Amino acid sequence: MTAEVEIPPQDPEAGARAVRQVTRLSILAASLLVLLKVFGWAASGSVSLLASLLDSGLDLVASLAVFFAVRWAARPPDWDHRHGHGKAEAFAGLLQAGLVMVSALFVGWEAVDRILTPRPVANGIWAVGVMGVSILVTLGLVWAQTRAIRLSGSLAVKGDRAHYSADLASNLVALIGVASATFLSAAPLDAAAGLVVAIWLLWGALNVLREAADQLLDRELPLEDQAAITAAVLADKRIGGVHRLRTRASGAVPMVQMHVDLAPNLTLKKVHDILDEAEARILEILPRADVLIHPDPRGSSPDAASK
Repeated sequence: MTAEVEIPPQDPEAGARAVRQVTRLSILAASLLVLLKVFGWAASGSVSLLASLLDSGLDLVASLAVFFAVRWAARPPDWDHRHGHGKAEAFAGLLQAGLVMVSALFVGWEAVDRILTPRPVANGIWAVGVMGVSILVTLGLVWAQTRAIRLSGSLAVKGDRAHYSADLASNLVALIGVASATFLSAAPLDAAAGLVVAIWLLWGALNVLREAADQLLDRELPLEDQAAITAAVLADKRIGGVHRLRTRASGAVPMVQMHVDLAPNLTLKKVHDILDEAEARILEILPRADVLIHPDPRGSSPDAASK
């Protein structure tokens, strides 16, 4: 099933602030992880640690992309981008997915080679220590990203969190592989752990790719959001029906368009007031929404949901 876009109803300013902070933290954490794993891999030659190192290196590139993407996406609409710049986050998600796929294929190739021609892991204690610290750093970053997503609904940060959530699992697998090779002299287990990490990375990349594609292809908001929008509009008994409801998302901004049925004898001022009130009710559900409502004289639309 294709993932649906979630638009949380929090304060937009607090969400934007949280996203800016967590993207800076993501770059710092990724840089630290790369340095730690370079040291650990150089000391041990572990293929599972190499897999984790490459993953962290690509995470650093992806985090830099997210850093700039969320700032571009937060820019207000201008004369040639009337719907804003929110889809910059989806493009960052595509970049992340592509980088992780390349990493997974490389690691998988290296892991298979090491399974066929095992090589011992040297200085494994250092590698075990590096992986332990990496797990703690990654866990802290994922917690901060989860908080930022709750406040903002940022697709780019979701993609970044998907990487680091996969890192938690891959780091654990790498830790098991390094420890097995170090304490049990089972070098093939280290390579097998690297192969598991590669498969895990590929799966995570496909999920990020799917969610980014959903937004770029203007997938509808979840059915429960559509139902809530319709219910909010029909709360006013003067509105006889809702039809041609269309929704999509641009970054964290939902785009909502619809036609509504109104009595044909209402004045233009009255229609305007009714639609303004309907828009306000929608904004109570989706505070960031860009809403466009078109009035139809009741009974004039053959595709109306209700008359």
